[in-house]
Parts: sequence; C-alpha cells; structure tokens
Amino acid sequence: MLIECFSSQGWASAGSLLTTREYMELRSEYADDALFRATVNMGRYRFGQGEYRYFTYPLPPTVDRLRQRLYAELAPLANAWNQMLRLPTEYPSTLEEFLAACHALVQTRPTPLLLRYGVGDYNCLHQDLFGALAFPFQVVVSLSEPGEEFAGGELILVEQRPRAQSMAQALLPKKGEGIVFANRYCPRRGASGFHRVNMRHGVSPVTAGERFTLGVILHDAA
Repeated sequence: MLIECFSSQGWASAGSLLTTREYMELRSEYADDALFRATVNMGRYRFGQGEYRYFTYPLPPTVDRLRQRLYAELAPLANAWNQMLRLPTEYPSTLEEFLAACHALVQTRPTPLLLRYGVGDYNCLHQDLFGALAFPFQVVVSLSEPGEEFAGGELILVEQRPRAQSMAQALLPKKGEGIVFANRYCPRRGASGFHRVNMRHGVSPVTAGERFTLGVILHDAA
C-alpha cells in the first residue's frame, strides 16, 4: 500500500507512529535546551514564521528508534525509485551504514527536529537537503490534534509539474500519525519512461491554538 500511494501521489500515511506517552514526552522536551544543537527563528531567515529546534546527538531514544525503523522500511523503496530514474545511488539496508556515508562527506550534524507553530505561524515551501547526500523521503509526525489543539496549519505538499501548473495537497494528520513524503523529487511515467518531478513542502498559517510537529529527516547535514 505504501508503494502504491507513493507511486500515485508522492506521499503516504504511515499510521500511528507514537504512543500517547511518547508524543507528550516529546512536546515537553521542546523546552530542554540540552537536547538541541540549534534553534531557528523562521521569520529571521524569511523561511516563514515560527520556530524549530534541531536535536543534538545522542538523539532521544524515541526519536532514535523511530528514525532507524523508518529508514529500514523506506530504503528498499528509495532504491526502487533510483532504478526507475536511472540514478546510481544505492542506499544501504541500515541507517547506521547510511549515516556513515553521510559522515564521510562531512555531513555530521543530526537533522531530526521539533517544530512549534502559534497563531499566524507558517512554513514556506522548501526542500530539506543539507548536503551532497540526501535520502529521498522524510517523515513528519503530528504532536497536536487538529481541530482540538489548533486550526489551520495544514501540511502542504506541492508537485512542480514540467510544462504545467503545480499541484498542491493539504494534509492534517492526527496526533501521533506520521506522513511519509518525497522531499526532493518523485518519479512519474512519461512517453519515454520515468522522469523526475520536483516536490516541495511547507505548512499553511495556523489560525488558532498551537501546533507541535516532529520532523524525521534521515540524512545528516553538512
């Protein structure tokens, strides 16, 4: 099912990835400075409005376990995509091996992050690449319940179609639910085989409440 969803739309729901205890624990950890290597004010860099924090190593156990599990499940699909697109990169079967390849390219900074949005906050369309070696998928996990804890704040996925107007999708995952999506490009079948279409993602303005999200990026940053 995951492969079918990716083939048709470039994203898929991974279902519930966190227990109630885990997502409440992660939300509370946002205030613990010792867990993070950097805090980014999006308005300062014109990335949007709001704030996010990158975890430092060692990652919290919940985040580390989830990152390893997601990589192992997604690596075969990433390799299948590269075969479709005739790309040479082959992703190893474990996150440990993949991160060793990142670190050999001096991509050593951890990239999982927590994001916090208040009323009026948003995230501009972007791609999270961070270096020469990037895994083609990433995952966002909602830590807040839409309609109860916040309004607005949809996850926006945009497919930039060649010689055509872009197509956007707006998603509101439930608390604890993960959305897996293509963070750079997605294969599309054309008259002469598969070709790449660029993908970008962002978050629409929050109109009420507060929205917390866990972002699980699988490559490290330079």
